[in-house]
Amino acid sequence: MSYICYPFPSTTKLTSITAVNLCAAATNHFLGSFSKKMAASMLCKRVAMLTRAINGLSVSKTVITVKSPNGLLLQTASYNPKPLKLNIKEPYIPDKNSEKTPEWQKTARYDSKLYGRYGSASGISPESLWPSHKQLESIIAEENEWHPPLEEMLKNIEAREKEETEKRLAREKLIADNMAKMPKMIADWRKEKHEKKRKLKEEKARRARLLAEAKERFGHAVDPRSSKFLEMVAEIEKEEKKKKKLLKRRLRMEQVGAPVTPPSAAS
Repeated sequence: MSYICYPFPSTTKLTSITAVNLCAAATNHFLGSFSKKMAASMLCKRVAMLTRAINGLSVSKTVITVKSPNGLLLQTASYNPKPLKLNIKEPYIPDKNSEKTPEWQKTARYDSKLYGRYGSASGISPESLWPSHKQLESIIAEENEWHPPLEEMLKNIEAREKEETEKRLAREKLIADNMAKMPKMIADWRKEKHEKKRKLKEEKARRARLLAEAKERFGHAVDPRSSKFLEMVAEIEKEEKKKKKLLKRRLRMEQVGAPVTPPSAAS
């Protein structure tokens, strides 16, 4: 697409006389900044180029005149658009009995569209477009679901606010109860932590004592994973259980007042 810009009337036919008249008029227009001879020569060259460009346009090209601040703008289109196949005089009414008619043009929705566009000229009875009882029930149910009356909306809002208030009060009560239990929970946690530390310390001391006893018994350091060490630990635990059992028996007999007989050497 090309543009040729030059100030000239849109209804003027480009001839040699017109070109001369344009040269004269343009010369008088540009006398303020150029000399008369230079202005006439320059404008005559431009008019000659413009004449050749317009005469060289083919029949298939379209010339469009557009107004611009600098003058008149010629716009040439180098394509021929195909005409639209529209029947504006007569409306398109599909034949429902024809196999070539698409299925979507045979529906009641398309009939409503045709009647809304062409009215009685579509040949469609408005009574046939009225929804059936089942469709009316569906429309009413959908309207009640998505567009309920104001009273029902107010009831729903009230119920939702009541539910939110109950949830908030229950949460506040739970927080208050937990805050009241907080000192006891902290004390229990500290006690449990202290008990774990004590048990860990006792286990370490017992392990060190067993390793020292094994070293004293065998005369050298023993691997705590070896069978000798595990047998020694099992024997020591058995003796400790016997001592605890004897101590409980002695305490029980002292409470009753009967004499305590020590276990025999065979046992």
